[in-house]
Amino acid sequence: MCGRYTLALPLGELVEVFDVDHVALDHWPPRYNLAPTQEAPAVLAGPDGGRRLGLMRWGLVPRWAEDPSIGSRMINARAETAGAKPAFRDAFRRRRCLIPADGFYEWRAGPGRQGPKTPFHIHRPDSRPFAMAGLWERWEHGDAERLFTFTILTVDAPAWLRPVHHRMPAVLSPGAWDLWLDPEGGTEAGEEALGALESDRFVAREVSTLVNRPSNDEAACREPVPGGEEITSG
Repeated sequence: MCGRYTLALPLGELVEVFDVDHVALDHWPPRYNLAPTQEAPAVLAGPDGGRRLGLMRWGLVPRWAEDPSIGSRMINARAETAGAKPAFRDAFRRRRCLIPADGFYEWRAGPGRQGPKTPFHIHRPDSRPFAMAGLWERWEHGDAERLFTFTILTVDAPAWLRPVHHRMPAVLSPGAWDLWLDPEGGTEAGEEALGALESDRFVAREVSTLVNRPSNDEAACREPVPGGEEITSG
């Protein structure tokens, strides 16, 4: 799964990297420990064919949900089955988005799955940002506040990362971004875009357990611990 990630890129660079035409937020502070139910930037297809950048809450709330609290259990969707699951299939067909990130965290279980877990920050060696495949929804119910929410798709981790965790976010190749965002492409376009993933251009570095608490949101969360383990795809 993907339960935490980082996005320390300034807003201006986000706009440039993701070639955004319309920006619906004024500022983005560096975030080093983004957690479920928090708001984060998402890139959507704009009404004029360009790209739109705005904030959404992490944890997808299906349109048919009676209670938005369901979103806390919908932070991830398996890429292999999202197109068929009732909670995700409509969004997979026509409401896909890009979730910008510059790293994500996974926790390795202790020996025999006992004892404390070890956190790792997984990122590109050059720390460049990337796009995780996401789905989004708009939820409205009576007089309740309208919510825009998203979930992050996950896939099987490559062999080099499996010692840390068996799943990882679906990281889309830049060449597949337009296809993934195309609202007219339907399920077939989504499946085709997921065929262009990047999973072997990353490094996993052991970090402090400071990241275990969502309230800790500082650069030290992603800093490698002295003498800590490093795992690379090469």
